Formats: sequence, structure tokens, C-alpha cells
Amino acid sequence: MRLIIYSMLGLLIIIQYPLWFGKGGWLKVYELERQLEAQKEKNAALEIRNNKLEGDVKDLKEGKLAIEERARSEHGMIKEGEYFVQIVPKDTMGPSAPAKPKQ
Repeated sequence: MRLIIYSMLGLLIIIQYPLWFGKGGWLKVYELERQLEAQKEKNAALEIRNNKLEGDVKDLKEGKLAIEERARSEHGMIKEGEYFVQIVPKDTMGPSAPAKPKQ
């Protein structure tokens, strides 16, 4: 009688092994679901970035203002007849002004 019980228990364990640890087992499914969620989050972030870039491309193709703005901000370009003025902050470490003699 004991032999039958142990045999059945052994068969049950052998049958359960592929369910938990096999190629399509629960642990593998859980890991794949986690990977899928991570990929969905990454795809959502990339979709937002792509939409922004698509808007930039559309602006650059259709309007001169976007091109002009980029040329000004990224390349420091100016239009004909304009003056470029750059304000440099006062350097406190360097000798920008002659030192006053102490009295």
C-alpha cells in the first residue's frame, strides 16, 4: 500500500515539474510578462519622443519661423540688418577692473 502511495506522489511530482519549471511553465510565463510590461513602458516613452520629433519635422517643413528659431538658438545666426549683443557676466575671480589703492 505504501509503495502505491509513494509511486503516485512521485508521478505527481514528475507531472508538476514541467508545469512549474518547463519551457512554458508558470515561472517562465511570469518572467515573460514582466519583460512585456517593461517593453510596453519603454515603447510608450519612445512614442512620446517620436511624436515630439514628428512635430519638429512638420514645423521645419512647413514654416520658416521654426527654422529661424533653431538657427538663432543652436547656431547663433542673425538676420541681415540685426546686431548681435552678448552680455558676459562679470568675472569676480579675474582682474576685470584695476584695484583701488587702500588709504
